[in-house]
Amino acid sequence: MKKLLLITTLVAAAITGASAQTVYKTIDSSELVNGYMTVFDLPANGGAYQFGSGWGIADLKATFPTATQVTFSPNTIGDPNSYWYTPGGQVGALGNKMMYANLYAESTGAYNGQTIQFDGTVSAFSLSTNSAGIPYVFKAFVKDFAPDFSSSVDAIYDIGSTGNFQISLATINDPARHVQWGLQMIGPDIWPEDSAQIAAAGSATVDAIPEPSTYALLGMTAAGLFAYRARRRK
Repeated sequence: MKKLLLITTLVAAAITGASAQTVYKTIDSSELVNGYMTVFDLPANGGAYQFGSGWGIADLKATFPTATQVTFSPNTIGDPNSYWYTPGGQVGALGNKMMYANLYAESTGAYNGQTIQFDGTVSAFSLSTNSAGIPYVFKAFVKDFAPDFSSSVDAIYDIGSTGNFQISLATINDPARHVQWGLQMIGPDIWPEDSAQIAAAGSATVDAIPEPSTYALLGMTAAGLFAYRARRRK
């Protein structure tokens, strides 16, 4: 009996230790509440950085049909200025900027020194190119930023089809650093009234994957203990 109690204690401690070291994250509208857009010139125009700023989630062209599902589409800009479109904003115009739309969660201090694992399942994927042949790219990421955001350590997963993805990053043990996880859509802007280009560009939908259940782990533990006791009885 003492041996059984000892094994139970050791396994429980191992489970607790594993849980403390790895933090599991997935699609959750209560956590993915931040939007940030970075804008660059098209590669053909030199690809120079233009600006970056916080944007609303709807402005990123991200929507949450449910709390555990998000759909991302290429970005649209309603400003007809030639800064955004060639020759200007109208049906058939070409987007004049590369839009890096980021939807993410952020924590400062809570997860530093632990491994963040970000999982999801891509239930629909139809991203293509714009009418000039520039592709739309979709990524999942975990990033660990310096306190002043001057640098970061990144783990990136390129999403190119339906199916599950899993990405993880061992973060630096500094409570002043900022840990982010989320999704990024990259590609040229589309005039919002150009329904044909919007449809041709496609979209991506990502659903949550449940975190590993403590009860499932305990079930595995119980099965292991049962096997141990069975062997002892032989």
